[in-house]
Amino acid sequence: KAVMLAAQAIRAGDGELFIAGGMESMSNTPYALDKARTGYRLGHGKLIDIMIHDGLWDSFNDFHMGLAAEYTAEKSKIPRARQDEFAAASHAKALAAIAGGKFKAEIVPVSVPQRKGDPLVFDTDECPRPGTSTESLAKLRPAFQKDGTVTPGNAPGLNDGGACTVVASTYAVKAHGLKPLARVVEYAVAGVEPKELFYAPIFAVQKLMKKMGVSIAHFDLVEANEAFSVQALADGDGLGWDWARVNVHGGAVALGHPIGASGARILATLIYALKDRGKKTGLATLCLGGGNAVAMAIEIV
Repeated sequence: KAVMLAAQAIRAGDGELFIAGGMESMSNTPYALDKARTGYRLGHGKLIDIMIHDGLWDSFNDFHMGLAAEYTAEKSKIPRARQDEFAAASHAKALAAIAGGKFKAEIVPVSVPQRKGDPLVFDTDECPRPGTSTESLAKLRPAFQKDGTVTPGNAPGLNDGGACTVVASTYAVKAHGLKPLARVVEYAVAGVEPKELFYAPIFAVQKLMKKMGVSIAHFDLVEANEAFSVQALADGDGLGWDWARVNVHGGAVALGHPIGASGARILATLIYALKDRGKKTGLATLCLGGGNAVAMAIEIV
């Protein structure tokens, strides 16, 4: 979304060069005491998990996003086994990409000072789990509903991350001697009922394709955020894309979904995956809490 806003600003003549992206540190999200500012006197204070309250809660329906995933699984009749199979494949693709050095170009190493010895250089995502299989995932209990199908294994973990892009006009590229990686071709936004949010990417992508006059086959590769395995499967079923072209280096179930960073992250992963394969056209899409979704078409230059 930040990249879309930057592109819109350039097209509107409001600027020539923007830095667009986001970050999330889910591991550092604090707890809060609601109403503590006005005082509890002798009353009971309840700790609130801000990560859930501000990031993972559907305020319209007053339930956890995980229950929206369960709703999606039931509505689309996507069984637990299919979700686990998808999750295992996401981990396998991510681990293969890490082993093949596919993420090196898009990850900026972070040097972490240690009390003793050399700094720790952090340059590899921690979340992908070797040995993840449908058999191991089948042993996990449902996370949100006693008889549910969504588990910690077929959903992303709690992750920290940041992603950033430079969005420039043709003028800025020439003026600053920049070498573009890709061109923003088109973008679209769509909205649905809040509890239907995991279907929203279907409508955003359909709107995008209508604006471009193309079909899903136009895109060489697709990066679709995996908020949950069931969400990605429902969107894929709705759009009829070729799964061999989707999240070829693994997705958020394996790599993580630090909420504020995921949009720019999947865009960067898409760009480098296209370059790695010598392909040209790409589609990035993800859903947003509240019932919205975004979709963007890019082209390698």
